[in-house]
Amino acid sequence: MKSTRVSKPANAEKEFPGTAALAALRAWYAGLGARAAVAQYLGVDRADGQSSRAMLGDIRRQLTKHARQRHREDLASLLEHSAAERAQRARAVMDAIETLRHLPVPAPMVTDDLERWLPARAAGAMKAHGFKTLADLTVRIPRRRRWWTGIPGLGAASARQIEAFFAAHAHLTQQARALVPIGAQDDVAPWERLRVPHEVDGSRGTFRAPKATCTLDANDDYEAVQAWLALHESAATQRAYRKEAERLILWAVVERGRALSSLTTEDAVAFRAFLRHPAPRARWIGPARPRSSPEWRPFIGGLSARSVAYALSVVGAMFRWLIQQRYLLANPFAGIKVRGASRSESLAVTRVFGEGEWSVIQAVAEGLEWGHGWQAPAAQRLRFVLDFAYATGLRIGELVGATLGQIETDAHGDRWLHLVGKGSKAGKVALPPLACAALDRYLMQRKLPITPARWDPLAPLIGSLDQESTAGITATRLWSVMRRFFTKVAEVIEKDSPATAEKLRRASPHWMRHTHATHALARGAELTTVRDNLRHASISTTSIYLHGDEVKRAREMGEAFAARRS
Repeated sequence: MKSTRVSKPANAEKEFPGTAALAALRAWYAGLGARAAVAQYLGVDRADGQSSRAMLGDIRRQLTKHARQRHREDLASLLEHSAAERAQRARAVMDAIETLRHLPVPAPMVTDDLERWLPARAAGAMKAHGFKTLADLTVRIPRRRRWWTGIPGLGAASARQIEAFFAAHAHLTQQARALVPIGAQDDVAPWERLRVPHEVDGSRGTFRAPKATCTLDANDDYEAVQAWLALHESAATQRAYRKEAERLILWAVVERGRALSSLTTEDAVAFRAFLRHPAPRARWIGPARPRSSPEWRPFIGGLSARSVAYALSVVGAMFRWLIQQRYLLANPFAGIKVRGASRSESLAVTRVFGEGEWSVIQAVAEGLEWGHGWQAPAAQRLRFVLDFAYATGLRIGELVGATLGQIETDAHGDRWLHLVGKGSKAGKVALPPLACAALDRYLMQRKLPITPARWDPLAPLIGSLDQESTAGITATRLWSVMRRFFTKVAEVIEKDSPATAEKLRRASPHWMRHTHATHALARGAELTTVRDNLRHASISTTSIYLHGDEVKRAREMGEAFAARRS
């Protein structure tokens, strides 16, 4: 008596057809009739009245479903053929079965496109609303009831499908959250504190070159960028380049859900726009803070056209070097231009303190202890930095790295500061009377001798506020102090001169160098003299400081071309 089991094969519930089912299917593809193939290999499983052809069809559909679950649409399409194509497809189907047998169950990754995992209608609606990857969904969708109502074309049914998908793959939410450091929802952190999943760390970047040909030992993008930074011996250069590389990596991971080594040209264009207007502001923009502070942000505001051009030139150079080392195959920033970033505009008067503005800055600095709440040692140090930087044109990194032992007096009685500047080039800077007087006064305030013969050669030029400490101040800290001071000056003059106040809020310590050069040339110093003191390689670089006084120019041209008398 024949068994009266359920009307479908016992292996129908299994993920992959069993040995007997596959044997029957192979026999059918080999030319055996459907009835004979089923009778030979699946006779026990065949129910009364069940069609042999239908049983073989169920096995094919099971294989097709298995292929689609593993995102092998090519294999699924191969199995969906008519009975008449059996002979032509036989060899390819046999190979496909062996391939499917060993394919692992795919696990979705946060960097995957939506179309790969979500229904077409839902994926289309989400993409039209700006969502491209699974990371976008997990990070950006508000966790509230009826969240889908703000997304046109996405109904409740599709929303439930999305929610069910993420419920079944809880690891996605954890991975996406790991893209953003611990803290507030919208926080980002310095890259050394960022937890980056393997999917976006660059270990499997889209444009990675074959590892066998790469000259770097780097396993991921972070290690590769660190190798590039290590090429530059200057600490100031490393800090400047790190800032630009870090901004790009953070943006790529947090906003695009991509590794640095997976960025496309479209991503590069989007990053250019992002630099002008970092958004969302709460995540990317904040006041200057140490890297250890939870309030640290990569930007203090949107970048000017010139700053955007500089940032893109740095990351472009980084990509070119990574290609040279055969770490990457392509440079997405090749050919990306910035409108309005010409060199001629870069050092206009907007980046220089005029004579009147400089007088206001000095006046406020003189009263920091009495009217603005600064401690005396901090105010004294700030006044020294202002005078010394203004008189010498030193870079911030050079200021904080200088020691008393680097100051020498020549046979003519002139003082010089010997240093190693940008590009590891040795040079010396003249110390005019203003700088010498400021130094003597500051040494007395620090209770240090002013006689060079009694100086400690290792004593830093700019000291710590801790009288017991022999250490100096870091460039980051000095930058923050000066920015704080410029903001204070802006507050003082806000009512009387709002335009100058706004200018001061944008000012950086490097403006001191621009002001030094501009004022020196305006007071009659020769171009070559200023070039040598700034240690420029070319006089054309120094010549950008030769912008004239627009008021003076207008008046002189008016006098030269006066109106005709009637």
